Amino acid sequence: MTIDLPLQAPSAAGLVWNVTRNTEATPDAERDAILADPGFGQHFTDHMVDICWSEKGGWHRPRVQPYGPIPLDPAAAVLHYSQEIFEGLKAYRHADGSIWTFRPDRNAARLQRSAQRLALPELPTEYFLESLRELIAVDSAWVPTAPETSLYLRPFMFAKEAFLGVRAAKKVGYYLIASPAAAYFAGGVQPVNIALSTRYARAGKGGTGAAKTGGNYASSLLPQAEAYEKGCQQVLFLDDGYIEELGGMNLVLVTDDGRLITPESDSILQGITLASVLQLAQDRGLVVEQRKVSIDEWREGAASGSIVGAFACGTAAVIVPIGKLVADDYEIVHDGDAASELALSLREELTGIQYGRVADRHGWLTRLDG
Repeated sequence: MTIDLPLQAPSAAGLVWNVTRNTEATPDAERDAILADPGFGQHFTDHMVDICWSEKGGWHRPRVQPYGPIPLDPAAAVLHYSQEIFEGLKAYRHADGSIWTFRPDRNAARLQRSAQRLALPELPTEYFLESLRELIAVDSAWVPTAPETSLYLRPFMFAKEAFLGVRAAKKVGYYLIASPAAAYFAGGVQPVNIALSTRYARAGKGGTGAAKTGGNYASSLLPQAEAYEKGCQQVLFLDDGYIEELGGMNLVLVTDDGRLITPESDSILQGITLASVLQLAQDRGLVVEQRKVSIDEWREGAASGSIVGAFACGTAAVIVPIGKLVADDYEIVHDGDAASELALSLREELTGIQYGRVADRHGWLTRLDG
């Protein structure tokens, strides 16, 4: 059962939102039990956002409605031609109870770039930000309070038009769902091992590697499974011998003189966490290099001692040191305390900003409630 609330006045972005509250929302006691042990991506809040787009009408009919199945025609273009993109960001509960998110303008811009590459309409930044606020307005109780926990926000867009011709769809839906997330490292941050993939490529030049689209992740699932068999938590992809990125994270190498080196490529997703980490490193006076990096440079640097460590970064884990790279015929092992200490120090500073414990010098936080 649902209740339609009266239409609201136009928002600052000119949208008129319709809010339909879920009268069968999760009971407080059940929600509290979920928030005590949420895992990741296993439970979802009571509502979701839905905004329609059509070639003739543009973006229209923004609404918040009960979380549930999305009706879809079997001929919907997304099922046949993979016109789909998504984003990932988090809502953080600060000590005073307020709710914030981190650099959402960057997520909005990346969603727009992904849309352009997948021939989808670009959602205006102000619409993106309003969708976050509208969902938090009805589901704020789902933002957990325990240390290192958050509400993971998943905006996504896909082609809904029922048409089997090979062209860009003329009807598209934008949605936003949310899922409470536990601390990524419940027992403290531990180094991860990664496997080097020489058989598979994540993306090619001119492909969709720089877009956040499901197909890129689908192609990583098989090599990721093979990495698990080798006792590794992530897989590293190459492009003609040059380092690209991990299955779901960006990579940073640490040199003996304190420089941070991260791969640069047109087929790498522009990581928001990565950009933030590099900025914090520069704030400390460290030298940052974004350039092409070969696997041989890493291997030879680790052997000579000029590369003393490596870490990975992304929305979910934030920052995690890399303990070992496993290739078919060799291994790169990093057990240097200095590189791990740097990674963990940057992680503490970044999460401190996100949770309101450290001053936000760059204006990265956006309040979602109130």
